[in-house]
Amino acid sequence: MKRKQIIWLQIIYWSFNFIGTVITPNYFFPETNKFNMHVLRITFFLVKILTFYFAYFIVFPKVFKIDKLYSAVFVFILAFLFFAGLRYILEEIMLPETLGFRNYGEGTELFFYFFDNIYNSSLPTFIAGILWILEKYGVAENDKKQLLIDKKQAELQALKTQINPHFIFNSLNNIYSLVYQKSDKALPAIEELGQLLRYSTKDLAKDAISLDKEIGYIDSLIALEKLRIRNPELLLIEKNIQYPQLKISPMLLVPFVENAFKHGDFRDKGFEMKISDHDKILHFYLLNFKTQKMKDIVSGIGIQNVKKRLEILYPKHQLEIKDSETEFIVDLKIDLRDE
Repeated sequence: MKRKQIIWLQIIYWSFNFIGTVITPNYFFPETNKFNMHVLRITFFLVKILTFYFAYFIVFPKVFKIDKLYSAVFVFILAFLFFAGLRYILEEIMLPETLGFRNYGEGTELFFYFFDNIYNSSLPTFIAGILWILEKYGVAENDKKQLLIDKKQAELQALKTQINPHFIFNSLNNIYSLVYQKSDKALPAIEELGQLLRYSTKDLAKDAISLDKEIGYIDSLIALEKLRIRNPELLLIEKNIQYPQLKISPMLLVPFVENAFKHGDFRDKGFEMKISDHDKILHFYLLNFKTQKMKDIVSGIGIQNVKKRLEILYPKHQLEIKDSETEFIVDLKIDLRDE
């Protein structure tokens, strides 16, 4: 329950209470339409309001523990003492001094006074307790969930901002190598990079893009990398996409492919990549061969970034990474049916 709803419940409760305590008796009990009765109804209503918020803002937060039921007894005792004491001050001390009348007649037994006020103080205290519990364990829980959502969104945004510079840095390194070698492939490489940048700057800020766009990133990246490797025909790529409009978080698969080109052995070997979406379950498989100088690529920024994003966005995903001396394999499955 939201905090606005709690406030509206209080407004509704006190509106009906005011009607029942102050307004209604004027119509149903005309014999009580006297000045002193009007004043006593107002003071009684005022005492109930003050007792309600005394319990709501002070007693329940300080005393009540939901796992300790005896604390409820202390709450009602304190609320009763506040109610009875405040009512006595207003109706038995201030009114006689100012207006010349009181609520209880002189000689009223203390037992009757206590019993009457225990009954009258119970309802506002009880309602205050219900609304306080709804706020503490309802609104607080919603606030907690919203904080978690905001935290995840902030973390995702931070992770996504790491992708673009990392991605561009590696691509520029490739182009630099081609330019240094005065290769005719340098100009096509710049064109491919421009295409990649158009993709990334437009779509990286989005929460989700279509699956065919994510695969388009991969195709452009592979086209860029093919310009520099010796045997591009060794790149084995198999795509079986039936639902190209399925939504996926942008740049989720690209870092795996980028990582393979950055650390893989392409002198006389290639890599194998398979992408399918059978039953709207995305299956991404990538195998590449490692160079002898290759370090532990699992600890790379790109891979760790993707793993964190997967944990946040797709907690039920299945990711297996096999890292041997000669091969590096990524096997990822994501359920996109609800996206």
